[in-house]
Amino acid sequence: MTHSQSALDEEQRRHFHGLRYFPYNPAMCFAVTIDTHVEPKQQHIAMDARESMTMTTIGLVRFTVGEIPVELSVYWLNIYGGGLFLPFRDATYTSETYGAGRYLFDTIKGSDPVPFINAQDEKQIMLDFNYAYNPSCSYNDRWVCPLAPAENRIDVPIPAGEKNYK
Repeated sequence: MTHSQSALDEEQRRHFHGLRYFPYNPAMCFAVTIDTHVEPKQQHIAMDARESMTMTTIGLVRFTVGEIPVELSVYWLNIYGGGLFLPFRDATYTSETYGAGRYLFDTIKGSDPVPFINAQDEKQIMLDFNYAYNPSCSYNDRWVCPLAPAENRIDVPIPAGEKNYK
């Protein structure tokens, strides 16, 4: 909150009482294999009405929430120093979470993707949606953020992680 790069402006900092989160939900943790046999599709993602950024699809992760199969793309950011990126928007966006979606990891900002798991030469990671967080633009309109692309907008609720700030 006091960091020079905080998304909160001075007025917001004065009235800040903390972030809101869903209760910890162990059912929202998934050990997944990253399917890297995908065509590296490069795309421009809107950050707001004026700005966009480029990222490349480097893999897919598949898991099941309840009985519903889910597939999300994992990206490499083609800006700054690069980094892995997993944005998503789930069914909670209509009332409980930020409408444009949340991030599970964004290594360019130092959020470490949860550890790789030894799985006999498969590329597996743990996706723990309890760590899902809002992009900077959810707190303050002066920030611009890449929005979850269409292929990462899912109809299943992920009741875990950070709730909407506003």
